[in-house]
Amino acid sequence: MAVSIAVSEVIERPVGEVFTFYADDHVQNHPRWDPDIELWLDSQEPLDVGTVIQRRNSRSGTPVEGTVEVVEFERDRAFGALITDGPMQIPGRAVFESLGPGTTKLTVVARFPVDDSLEDRLSTAMKRSLTNIKRMMEETEG
Repeated sequence: MAVSIAVSEVIERPVGEVFTFYADDHVQNHPRWDPDIELWLDSQEPLDVGTVIQRRNSRSGTPVEGTVEVVEFERDRAFGALITDGPMQIPGRAVFESLGPGTTKLTVVARFPVDDSLEDRLSTAMKRSLTNIKRMMEETEG
């Protein structure tokens, strides 16, 4: 059994800025929009397909170690990852769509290997993250 969740947000920033914030600077910024997650790299190389990011998820109270493997990296269009969270593997993808010179639609999709009873909780967490990204990006001077 699995639950697929997709959430979107329109951000008043150019697609290149949103991609840089979300994908290029993922290790630094993900803990800002979701403080239950810690990320770190064992190297200083820029993110690209094949990069493996170390991860610690504290959402359930007990920290769970894992990784984020970048499986798709298409500048200003898509960022895909395979998240390993303890024994679970969660494929995820962010899609960046320009709606004009200063507006971007960001859609994040993830497939969780859990039953339907967790769908609302997971959807709420993903929506909160996108709302935080929108707020952080729109409060920042362009």
